[in-house]
Amino acid sequence: MKFLTRQPPPVSIQLAPMIDILLLLLSFFIISWQFSKSETELNVSVPTAQEGAEPKQMRGEIIINVLADGVIRVEGLTVDKPQLFDKLSKIAKQYPNQPVRIRGDGNVAYQRIVEIIDTCQKAGIWNISFATQRPTPAAPSK
Repeated sequence: MKFLTRQPPPVSIQLAPMIDILLLLLSFFIISWQFSKSETELNVSVPTAQEGAEPKQMRGEIIINVLADGVIRVEGLTVDKPQLFDKLSKIAKQYPNQPVRIRGDGNVAYQRIVEIIDTCQKAGIWNISFATQRPTPAAPSK
């Protein structure tokens, strides 16, 4: 006697939707990586310190660049202190512990950095860090 065996039909995997999703994710990560790199590639020569930190950006961290001539740049835009205050106070209302990193040029007046710290505190930002770099090792003399 011959029995009928019921086997499910073979399942085929759709590759086109998987490739679409993969390319979308890849493009998203490349674009977001480029945006975060643009904030730290400005022409700012941060001060050196023996215990200088590696440039690791926290998620959602706002980077305030202070150029050698005292110009303030945030997210690629040049702002003055009132504009910086408005921007930071709006962010501080939504995110109470918003991290901010100040990348001040080594040649900028210290007073300008203090003014930016004061603006951050008035806006309600208390999580402030400073960008430094390790000194370049001296070449051995012959």
